[in-house]
Amino acid sequence: MLVRIVKMSFEEHNINEFLTIFETNKMFIRGFEGCRLLELYRDKNETNIFFTYSYWNSEADLEHYRQSQLFKTVWSKTKQLFNAKPQAWSVDKLETLE
Repeated sequence: MLVRIVKMSFEEHNINEFLTIFETNKMFIRGFEGCRLLELYRDKNETNIFFTYSYWNSEADLEHYRQSQLFKTVWSKTKQLFNAKPQAWSVDKLETLE
């Protein structure tokens, strides 16, 4: 399983627009073939910083999503709202303790 972590920083006045974009599209993203989990986090101290965590069956599934019209549409709207360059990591999940 591959985990994709994306850190995004927004202008304060753009946060509600980002949240609307996420709300509108979250079920489509989660329902995309190969996506096992989608989470959105907000920094407790710097409330204009958000993280998405998505779990993918494989790197190929993530890449298929990144080439899709869904991703292109969502990302083109979202990236206009940033106040800093987003950061992204693809990591292998090694262990979970609950």
